[in-house]
Amino acid sequence: MADPGALRLSTLVNGRTVQDGSTADMIFGVGELIAFVTRWITLQPGDVLLTGSPAGLGPLVPGDQVEARIEGVGTLSNPVVGPRKPCHSGPRSTTHRA
Repeated sequence: MADPGALRLSTLVNGRTVQDGSTADMIFGVGELIAFVTRWITLQPGDVLLTGSPAGLGPLVPGDQVEARIEGVGTLSNPVVGPRKPCHSGPRSTTHRA
């Protein structure tokens, strides 16, 4: 892998590039972030650290396809879905009967 402190990052929405930057632009370096997080949790292969986002993404709507790309690492692609529907059909009673 190339230098983690200088990897190209890009985000595409429906195939259109909306963000383009580098890990060199981050406030905290990749090593610092990993060291901080692993003080409390153990990272496993496939884990993803989300650290925030530079300007440019804008609103997303259900049906959009979002791709986050990291040079030399890969692409994470996810569809945007609507809100979840409630799991129950109505309010639950908290009244106890003897």
